[in-house]
Amino acid sequence: MSDLKDIKVILFDLDGTLIDSVPQLYLAVQAALKDNQLPAVTIEQVREWIGNGADILLKRAMSRQYHFNEVDEVLFRQVKADFDQHYQTGIDKDYSLYPAVPETLSVLGQAGYTMAVVTNKPDEFVQPLLQSAGIAHFFAYTLGGGCLPVKKPDPMPLHYLCEKFRVTPAETLMVGDSKNDIQAARAAGMPVVGLSYGYNHGEPIEASQPDWVLHRFDELASLLSAEVRN
Repeated sequence: MSDLKDIKVILFDLDGTLIDSVPQLYLAVQAALKDNQLPAVTIEQVREWIGNGADILLKRAMSRQYHFNEVDEVLFRQVKADFDQHYQTGIDKDYSLYPAVPETLSVLGQAGYTMAVVTNKPDEFVQPLLQSAGIAHFFAYTLGGGCLPVKKPDPMPLHYLCEKFRVTPAETLMVGDSKNDIQAARAAGMPVVGLSYGYNHGEPIEASQPDWVLHRFDELASLLSAEVRN
């Protein structure tokens, strides 16, 4: 079990960790498919397909399966353009913060932790969503998909933020809801919390073996506080 006493920086995933964005993603996916005369998908499918960035989500939707076949690239580019337009238009609607997220972020900020968001969501959507949700001010930095050559589960985004904040992986905690977050943290050599309530491709987060499994977001503050006291 990793030690949390030396933690200085906390990295958070976004979708499925801080914000339940399935409804707005589903509506944008559905609209983009309809624009291109492609079959509709269900919200349950979209929930399972989230986690690897918008491109993979859309290719799964176009193929109607998680392990998608190759898709027509010309058609994909049009679907992606339509998705981007619909999602940008609806970025301030059809989502919800998970319970106690603002309150817990406030507690962690007051405790002196530096906090950042590291997500596979396209970078252009990250700040608008955080601003709409009223939690952007808690984060010293946001790193979206496309900013670096690779995304989670590659550890590069996590190492990038460690270098930015001048901390070691052992001084950094990753918090996420997906095996992508767990695998990235493991590869980066940092401790990791897995949240059970988010999106993990239909698998229980316990299967990815994070250091800690939490069922509510506010349990994070209690976990860190308990580790500091011990």
